[in-house]
Amino acid sequence: MTAVFWGGAGLLLATTLMGGGEDTPDDAHGPHATRTVAAAPSADASTGPAEGGSAASPAPAERSPGKHLPRSAPTRLVIPSIGVNAPFTTLDLNSEGQLEAPPPNDTNLVGWYAKGASPGEPGAAIIAGHVDTKTSAAVFARLGELEKGDRFQVRRADGTRATFVVDEAEAFAKDDFPNERVYADTPDAQVRLITCAGAYDHAAKDYTENLVVFAHLV
Repeated sequence: MTAVFWGGAGLLLATTLMGGGEDTPDDAHGPHATRTVAAAPSADASTGPAEGGSAASPAPAERSPGKHLPRSAPTRLVIPSIGVNAPFTTLDLNSEGQLEAPPPNDTNLVGWYAKGASPGEPGAAIIAGHVDTKTSAAVFARLGELEKGDRFQVRRADGTRATFVVDEAEAFAKDDFPNERVYADTPDAQVRLITCAGAYDHAAKDYTENLVVFAHLV
C-alpha cells in the first residue's frame, strides 16, 4: 500500500473498489464489491508515496484557494445528467486498513470517507459508489458519461447545497493507479467520484480499472 497526503493526514491506499468479490451471474454486470477504494488514514502525514508506490502525478488543475464551505456532512448526491439522486452513508476502514464499500445490495447509495474532507471544504472529498451489483446496475453505472463542464450537487447536513463542476473523468488501470493525483490534499474544495471500470476479470473477481471524476466547487 502507498502513503500519500489527504486533508493533512496520511493515507494508505490500495486500488480495489466497487467490483469483485463473487462470481457474476452473467457478463452484463460484474458482481458487487466487498472492498472499495481502500484508503486508510495513518496518524503520520507522509509527504509522498511509500516504497513500492507509484510516483506522484500532477493534479488535474492548479488553483489558488477559492470558494469553500465549512465542514458539514453530505446527505445527498444529485447528478441530473446521469440520473443520480442518492443518499449518503459514511465509510470507515476495515480490519486491513482499507476503506469499506457501501452496502453491497443497495443500488442507490453512495459512500463518503468521513475522516477526510467533507464536500465543500478545502481538500479532496472522496465519494465512492458501486457500478453494479450481482443483479443490476447501481448508482454509478453511468458515471463515465460525465464530461468536463457538467455540474452536480451535494446537499449537506447544514442545509447548504454545494455545486461542483467536472474538470475531467479518467479511467486508470488498478495496477497503475495514480494515488497522489487522486488523493493528494488540495488548497481548494474538490471532489473525487470513484467507481470501478474496465473489463470484469472473472479470475480475479474484480474490475481491471477505476474510474475517477475530478471536480471542484463553484
